[in-house]
Amino acid sequence: MVLFRLLAILFALFISVLHSLPWSIDLSESQGPGTTLQSFSFNCSSYMPTLELLSVRPPTGFFNKPSLHSLHGLHKGVYVGKVTLSSSARLDALAVNHYELQLQYTCGNFVVSGPLFVHVQRDPGRFRCAGPFASPAGEFIYVPETVTPGALLYTLLLPGLGVQRAQMNITSAQDPPLFPGPFSIDEQGLLRAPSQGLSGQALKSFQLQILVSLGKGQSCKGMLTVKVLPAPSSQVSFPQKVQSITIPEDLVPGSKVIQVQARGSNLLYEIISPLPSPLYSIGQADGVVRTTAPLDLARAQGAAVTKLQVRAFERLRPWASAEFDLTVNVRAVNQWPPRCHPALLVTQVPETTPVGTVLSKLTCVDPDSAGAPLDFQLQFHNPPDSASLRLRDRVLEVNTTLDCDTPGACFQHAASILVLDDGQPQMTTEVPVLVMVTPVNEFSPACVPRTFRVREDAGPHTLLGSVVGTDMDYPHNSLEYYISGGPSTFAVDRLSGEIHLLGPLDYEQQRWYKITILLIDHSQDWDLNRHRSGSCTVTIEVEVSSTMTPLIVTEVEAFWKPEPWFVVVLTATGAVLLLALGWLLSRILRGFAQLLQAPSKPARALLLNSIPGNEGSVERLMEAPRMEMSQQHFDGRAHDVRTGRDYLFSTRTGARRWL
Repeated sequence: MVLFRLLAILFALFISVLHSLPWSIDLSESQGPGTTLQSFSFNCSSYMPTLELLSVRPPTGFFNKPSLHSLHGLHKGVYVGKVTLSSSARLDALAVNHYELQLQYTCGNFVVSGPLFVHVQRDPGRFRCAGPFASPAGEFIYVPETVTPGALLYTLLLPGLGVQRAQMNITSAQDPPLFPGPFSIDEQGLLRAPSQGLSGQALKSFQLQILVSLGKGQSCKGMLTVKVLPAPSSQVSFPQKVQSITIPEDLVPGSKVIQVQARGSNLLYEIISPLPSPLYSIGQADGVVRTTAPLDLARAQGAAVTKLQVRAFERLRPWASAEFDLTVNVRAVNQWPPRCHPALLVTQVPETTPVGTVLSKLTCVDPDSAGAPLDFQLQFHNPPDSASLRLRDRVLEVNTTLDCDTPGACFQHAASILVLDDGQPQMTTEVPVLVMVTPVNEFSPACVPRTFRVREDAGPHTLLGSVVGTDMDYPHNSLEYYISGGPSTFAVDRLSGEIHLLGPLDYEQQRWYKITILLIDHSQDWDLNRHRSGSCTVTIEVEVSSTMTPLIVTEVEAFWKPEPWFVVVLTATGAVLLLALGWLLSRILRGFAQLLQAPSKPARALLLNSIPGNEGSVERLMEAPRMEMSQQHFDGRAHDVRTGRDYLFSTRTGARRWL
């Protein structure tokens, strides 16, 4: 018993997870007050929950407010709610066969609401005499005396009878001369006029007591009075004989479809075809046609097009009537988005998955129209421009190579599949997609053979060199280095690949060493225990050590770096000195040029004196300008070696004055 209760609670909790889905139940019209329609289980441990009935369509008082109570003991925090029929419930599938109850559950800040659909089904084993027919006075019908013999006068409809065939008999006497002939009624409740007709029977009344038997002791009886009226004196007519209208399928039961109106006085309306009318009814007094059941095209058979024949007749003279043909077309309304399975696509694939591999296949249907076409679109979120996946005919496939061996290439592909129907308005369902690509250790590491030289007198821990391994798998530096066998004289750093000397070396004993470096990768596969390895050979050559003491020469070079201001002053001073030297040089060159021009006249005199017989001429020549030169300015004094005489000379004119 305890196990059964535990299973019941688990099942109830599972049902509570489905709170977002609508509930739908079938209920027999024979169910009476207090009947439980549906039970709900909820888990609310921190708050006092509530379960409310927000609305009922069509409005009725047949349903009680939901009850909610908690379970005790081990099931603390679990609440059970119930919806029951009220004491006034009188279900009748012929009147209303569909109710929609809107429920709301609240647990703290968590609020969820949803519909409860109640489908009232006729009870094939139950029927009853109801309406005016079963009243003490019975039901009255009016027929004109001009009806044709055997014409259909009335149809007896009983709740719960449905398509069952009941035995119906007129048990009252119909003997002449009170009756022109017997009225007849068949198992479908169709009452027909006598075969002799009713001509001449105006203003007469015929009382018919009818017994309905279904077998198994089920029977009922009622009274029907047929009043014969004289031929109509007024005409009942419709403005138009035929009309076609279109209504949406989302109309709830009881919604107005159209109001028909005929010309005449004191008129009543009825639907005479089809009988019974499963989807529509008409107001007897106002002629308003209303829906009596959901018009869901996906579920209601034959709801797309319904042809109704409406009859309008005078209340006191029913034979004064007219008929009207109404065609009701139901237009599909897009109410529900597509439903897909699975509703969420989450998968994990290795990077070596071949192109074209199927990751998942969607199965989607449109609740509004099971066979309607759907459109599928794949949209990427991260990365937004990815081409790694493709959607083809509802199938999600690998489109390109899923490579994880480059930085940032191995990641989660987040996308959505939009499923759109072709209804109006268009409805869309989004199916989230998450594809996680896992790395695979595909390649073995490798390294290049190396040769290192080392002096035989090198001390322990001397760095000989490094081995650099490469691996095409990402991350590329996830390698470890080991020495495979070989002497213990050398060691390799596990992470860096540096080779160090551990023991002494002797050139005379062994000049060459060959060691094998083993490389092992890691952290490159989803399975951390999956590794690959590689190796290469390292040759170590010992050099002879030298006994000479090295001479260390240290050279010190001094330089002077002056301050910036000193450089500026020195440059300016140098420029001034250069200008002064230039000016002085130009003065010297000018004086020297004048000096070169001054001895031109003495040289000429010297030349003349060198010629025999011209001594006197020279003397005269020299004496001639004395008076002139005495008046000139002389700059210096000189001595003539040829004559032994001294003279003054002018540097500007070159003139001489003998002393």
